[in-house]
Amino acid sequence: MSVTVNFLRLPESDPAVPLPSYATPGAAGADIRANLPPELRASGMVLAPMARAIVPTGLACEIPTGFEMQIRARSGLALRHGITLPNAPATIDSDYRGPIGVILANLGADPFLVEHGARIAQIILAPVVQAGFQEVTTLDETTRGAGGYGSTGVK
Repeated sequence: MSVTVNFLRLPESDPAVPLPSYATPGAAGADIRANLPPELRASGMVLAPMARAIVPTGLACEIPTGFEMQIRARSGLALRHGITLPNAPATIDSDYRGPIGVILANLGADPFLVEHGARIAQIILAPVVQAGFQEVTTLDETTRGAGGYGSTGVK
């Protein structure tokens, strides 16, 4: 299935930074890139150990109704540098039209340089089902019941 997501480049964005794209034909996530403000394009943005920051993408988008866009960490950045998303997966709702920023966190021991145009995260378009919510006086019984954290064992 193919769905089109419209992207708008924001006024100060660098048009040389590519739109999100899939690295391989079987990729589930499309890479999204840092589109830093003009004053940071040459030097990049340093993310200190245990720090977090919003990295701009220079984009806004129009997600079709009935879908959400999830932002997820890139596994290579997570493994090699400890770069992750503290709110992963982040959700962009279909009615949001503002700038897309990616909250990155550096869980590594060394400062990490976010370079202009670097692939910083991946986006996944996913269908959304909205639930109806109702109050009841009882719930159906199950074998597990109210057993919580660790109640199903370790092995």
